[in-house]
Formats: sequence, structure tokens, C-alpha cells
Amino acid sequence: MSFYQYLQQATAAEREYLLSAPVIAACQRGEVSLGLYRAFLAQAYHHVSHTVPLLMAAGARMPASHEWVRQALVEYIAEEYGHQEWILNDLRACGGDAEAVRQGRPGQAIELMVAFLYHQIDRHNPMALFGMVQVLEGTSVAIALTVSGQLRQELKLPEQAMSYLSSHGALDQEHLRFFAGLMDRVTAVEDQEAIVHAARVVYRLYGDMLRSLEVADGAE
Repeated sequence: MSFYQYLQQATAAEREYLLSAPVIAACQRGEVSLGLYRAFLAQAYHHVSHTVPLLMAAGARMPASHEWVRQALVEYIAEEYGHQEWILNDLRACGGDAEAVRQGRPGQAIELMVAFLYHQIDRHNPMALFGMVQVLEGTSVAIALTVSGQLRQELKLPEQAMSYLSSHGALDQEHLRFFAGLMDRVTAVEDQEAIVHAARVVYRLYGDMLRSLEVADGAE
């Protein structure tokens, strides 16, 4: 079994926790409000705005033996740079207050997720960052395209209000193939353990964020 296959198997329960969030099924049924979509974009902004800083932090911590990983991180940075601004543009296009989100704070689950990742990179093993990549890109491929289509249809939103979800569903299919090949080059047990542990934690916290959206949802 390759490490990528093992990673899928070892995190199956946590992935199911994320994918079983009621809000995902509600979106697929078309039972979603504009307030809920805005709440999701706000939380997405607060973790996506840390993607490039996290990648940079991990690259700076990589030992010389992991130069091949640092090269991959450079590619990720080039791909991911500025995506938080896409989210703010989507918010503006659907009537949200983008600047209030920019200046605001994330919900507890996203705040803990980001803090956990910085801690793993700084104090434990920078390879843990790939646990986040496993969750966020895998989740995008699994749900983004389906959910974005349903949201556009039910909320009658213009395409410019859906750029983050729509683009990531397609883009992350390519990223996921690249990620699988990269993970299959990870042979050190301590690196594998760090990635699996981080993926399990991020699946749980991202799942908690999705569940919190039902509370944050407005009546619009």
C-alpha cells in the first residue's frame, strides 16, 4: 500500500465526520440561504488567508534532506497566492461586507485549526502541513463542484459570486494528483505520522466549522 493510500485509509473516520456535516447535504438538496453562504465564505477567508504564510513557514523549517519538498511548496505558493481575495470578491458580489470579514475574527474551529498548524510547523514537524492539504484539496474535489452548482441554481447568484468554489473544484483535481505523487515519496515514519495526525485534526476542526454554520446562518 502506498503512503497516499494509507493516508486515505487512516483518516477515513475523520473524513466521514466532515462529509456528514448536515450543511453539505442541505446544500446538495438546494436547502441553503444566502446568509449561510456568506457565513461559509467568511470562515473560508480566515483559513485561506493563512495558506501561503503556512506554506512559507513550512518551507523555512524543512531540513536540507527535504529540498524536494521545498520545491513542491514553491509550486503550491505560486498556485495559491491571492486566493483569499477571490473569496472577498465573492462576498461583495453576493452583497456581503468583505471589509468587515477582512478585519474580523474567525470562528473558534478555524482559529484553532490555523493555530494548530502553525504549532505543528514551528514545534514539531513541518511535514504536518500536508495534513491540511489532504483535507482541503480532497474536500474541494469531493463537494465543491456539486455544491457550487446547487448554490448558483437555488440562490440565483452570478458567476462572479461563486469564483472560489467553482475554480477550486476543478483546480484541486489537478492538485490532488500532484499531492498523491508527492505523498508517495514520503518514506520517513515520523513524517508520515505527522501528516496523518494533522489530517485527522484538521478534518475534525473543519467539520466543526461546517456544523457551526447552521448556527451562524442568517434568515436571508
